[in-house]
Amino acid sequence: MEGALFAENPQPRCPCILLLDTSMSMSGAPISELNRGLASFRDELAADSLAAKRIELAIITFGPVKTALDFASIEDATIPTLVASGDTPMGRAILEAVDLVEYRKMTYKRNGVDYYRPWIFMITDGGPTDAWRSAADKVKEGEKSKKFQFFAVGVKGANFDTLRSISVREPIELDGLRFRDLFSWLSSSLAAISHSGTGDSVTPENPLGPSGWGVVGGSN
Repeated sequence: MEGALFAENPQPRCPCILLLDTSMSMSGAPISELNRGLASFRDELAADSLAAKRIELAIITFGPVKTALDFASIEDATIPTLVASGDTPMGRAILEAVDLVEYRKMTYKRNGVDYYRPWIFMITDGGPTDAWRSAADKVKEGEKSKKFQFFAVGVKGANFDTLRSISVREPIELDGLRFRDLFSWLSSSLAAISHSGTGDSVTPENPLGPSGWGVVGGSN
């Protein structure tokens, strides 16, 4: 089945894992807006015929840690409705995301399919409630060896000191609950990458710009 999937669609793959905090503190408006943003994200990418074939999406939630969506093309992805519960086992979630990325890359190689550098894109409104330093080491090693790119976005209340210890890139704070703007930016960024060559460098639009969805992390 795996071979048939890649035979039907031999396009290079652009894998992205969304690492989403669904702990109890996300209850109410935050989880509702997150769900709306996810739905619009899938729809925007599905409207781009090339991006829909090249971008593969996986979703890992934490609170507790769960693979809510294993890697699937945008064409085939069924976006789950997220429910807030539990604490914030961020460290374990990051380690699972790194393992899932590595396994997916092995699958591409086994089937002779080229791929872009994967994205791991984390959104959280808190700080880890489990051990996280080994996860931070994995992120730094993965970035250094260009195995993936890791991005951290903090909703109001996030522990930006810890996020800065985990992420090589400066974490960005979401302006209010502008999840739909964030996901519109993410879909545009991934679509631009999917329309490039696998070795090309594509710079996303700055989310801290005048019309961006982000502010400097922890500045408020």
